[in-house]
Amino acid sequence: MSSSVAAPEVISLGCRLNLAESETIRALLGSRDVVVVNSCAVTNEAVRQTRQAIRRARRARPEAQLVVTGCAAQIDPASFGKMPEVDRVIGNAEKLLPRSWASDDAALVQDIMAVRQTAPHLAASFSAHVRAFVEVQNGCDHRCTFCAIPFGRGNSRSVPAGAVIERVQALVDAGHREIVLTGVDLTSYGPDLPGAPTLGQLVERVLAHTGVERLRLSSLDGIEIDDRLFALLTQERRVLPHVHLSLQAGDDMILKRMKRRHSRAQSVALVERLKAARPGIAIGADLIAGFPTEDEGMAANTLALIDDCDIVHAHIFPYSPREGTPAARMPQVAPGVAKARAAALRERAAARRADWLRGTVGSTQRVLVERPGDRGHAENFAEVLLPQSEIGSVQQVKITDVQNGKLIGAQA
Repeated sequence: MSSSVAAPEVISLGCRLNLAESETIRALLGSRDVVVVNSCAVTNEAVRQTRQAIRRARRARPEAQLVVTGCAAQIDPASFGKMPEVDRVIGNAEKLLPRSWASDDAALVQDIMAVRQTAPHLAASFSAHVRAFVEVQNGCDHRCTFCAIPFGRGNSRSVPAGAVIERVQALVDAGHREIVLTGVDLTSYGPDLPGAPTLGQLVERVLAHTGVERLRLSSLDGIEIDDRLFALLTQERRVLPHVHLSLQAGDDMILKRMKRRHSRAQSVALVERLKAARPGIAIGADLIAGFPTEDEGMAANTLALIDDCDIVHAHIFPYSPREGTPAARMPQVAPGVAKARAAALRERAAARRADWLRGTVGSTQRVLVERPGDRGHAENFAEVLLPQSEIGSVQQVKITDVQNGKLIGAQA
């Protein structure tokens, strides 16, 4: 009879920050026979998918210990602890500590609002990937009326620049060609650190003190993009021409009811400035359909934002009420209406993206080869299929066609 132990498995749902933290968890597990579900709570659908993932994992690995962590587990540990498939529940702060994985406690979940530090895990490795995610910020001090994530992540806290620089250089030395700086509210980086550095200052230091070749930033709050960060996004070659904005809506009344800090006009003006300064920059955005009180005219304003801001990387969600949030107490849009509006947004976004992709045919793109099957991403984050190439290499690729939403490339 074989005495071998199955390799540990980490199932990551949700954001790029979760992906980064899942790598840390994987390094902490050693050779344990354990499956970890690193959960997401951004929407009710994300929580439902977490429960599905837990049940699938238990069917696939009936003998393994099954641990649930992440935002959904942090916000509602009791309900996950009651699932018959679940052996342990570990909170968002505890999941990054070695002692949590050496413990047998059924529940390790502290008050996330009391956490004052972040990223004790900067030494983790991303050996399986050519792109690496580096957490520089966690938590959020803003309280958008629809969002439960602050209850899963706690208040905003930042990683000192020196630790970020060491981490980035270690990843570069390990062969990673592209680094993504990530956080829950990335543009709020710095006020809690000595001297209150900004995200722009952090990026400048990373560029000056590491050999990073390609630097990408995760989702940004446009209202916090100051002149220093704007200059880096538009003038620094190593900062890739891809900006993902947390827009959420394109109607001013809905933005106010969401408790967002920007107006529709400010979003449009920011994108116009970005494109004037760096014409090839690609714009991504998060958009919510069917927010409470949204009428047809308000929905139309958000629909038009896709064209007005030239959004080619769209993340679109139908609104779903999260218990305990102010928006859950507002007059709700019927779920079927919200889904139909989300479908309309996706259709418009797909058309905009298709036009953008067709416009790249004939251009030359620098593509990072990331996966078997000769796939990678251009600097503008378009996915490219290219000739046989070494994974981890950066190729000059001539774009010859578009097929199924992907660019087709040939050696330039």
